[in-house]
Amino acid sequence: MKYFDIQGTKVSRLGYGCMRFPVIDGDNSKIDEAKAAALLKRAINNGVNYIDTAYNYHGKMSESFVGKFVEENSLRDDVLLTTKLPAWLVEKTEDFERLMEEQLSNLRTDHIDFYLLHSLDIKTFRKIVDLGVFDFIKKAKASGKVRHMGFSFHDEFPAFEEMVNSFPWDFCQIQLNYLDVDYQAGQKGYELATKLGIPVVIMEPLKGGRLSNPPKEIRELSDEFKPLTPSQVALKYPLNLPNVMTVLSGMNAEEQVDENIEMASSVEPDSVTEKEKEFFSKAREFFKAKEQIGCTACEYCMPCTVEINIPKVFSLWNNAFIFDEEEKSKKAYADYLKDGKTAADACIACGKCEGLCPQNLEIIEGLKKAHDFLTEE
Repeated sequence: MKYFDIQGTKVSRLGYGCMRFPVIDGDNSKIDEAKAAALLKRAINNGVNYIDTAYNYHGKMSESFVGKFVEENSLRDDVLLTTKLPAWLVEKTEDFERLMEEQLSNLRTDHIDFYLLHSLDIKTFRKIVDLGVFDFIKKAKASGKVRHMGFSFHDEFPAFEEMVNSFPWDFCQIQLNYLDVDYQAGQKGYELATKLGIPVVIMEPLKGGRLSNPPKEIRELSDEFKPLTPSQVALKYPLNLPNVMTVLSGMNAEEQVDENIEMASSVEPDSVTEKEKEFFSKAREFFKAKEQIGCTACEYCMPCTVEINIPKVFSLWNNAFIFDEEEKSKKAYADYLKDGKTAADACIACGKCEGLCPQNLEIIEGLKKAHDFLTEE
């Protein structure tokens, strides 16, 4: 296993994401503890020390399971416990400390090695700044309850630029893979953090597993890199970046643990070949060509006048074509409607969304086409 040095702490370049443990009876809140523990042990025994959980993972059961596992196996000195403060739940200044103390109790520890403000968009960020989050961070670090402080980002690049420049962060977390170079913070976010000397944690390196099982055309292109699997080819993209502290993967099978460890133990920074760069570029072109609408899920169009979840609808429409998920997308849209959400064909063509869209998309027409496709028998 290769490691990244951050302020004297050695961090494994593969992090174990604790959001996708095996579960019982399909219930996300019922972690199969025996299987999950075996997977964690396998990873830790092979050098993984960055264990990443969050307050809300697995129906709020992930932190408790991780804390129990670490305590029962006497691993506290061997692992770096990482969790995230649910910023969306903070309504008053006292909530910062209350939530942190609850998380310390869940994890059965007196300190959190890497602590993040979770899932920040610009609205939530500005709210918690007004509530004194920076004073909370300074106090938490001074007390020793938090060793390294960062944030997990879910918005567009201008918001990232504001956040990353607002405080002397120890690290930050963004989504990045060979497909999503322009999504949210993207490659520009990585480069800005690097310029500021802030190490980066990468989430969704496999785009929720989609790059592990890509369309036939991409699989044929990646066959050039055998014996590497599609997952390993995808992992190489962020592992190649010198300022990436760790790459998170939600591993729920032994073979996933093994193949990810193999890559994190072998990829050197700046080692991607010209041939591999060409593959990443061709893959992006292929996916872009299948995209139905260029929505980046920035949510500037939200809230919709009639409460259509525009980014959600467009994501399902795009995924049906990009990842050959027609059946899956149609089922997801049907479930969306069963939940009482507003159908895409309820659009009243007020034009508010199109006036706000930074991509200048034809949203009104797109919603009609998306609805017709997603409800087609």
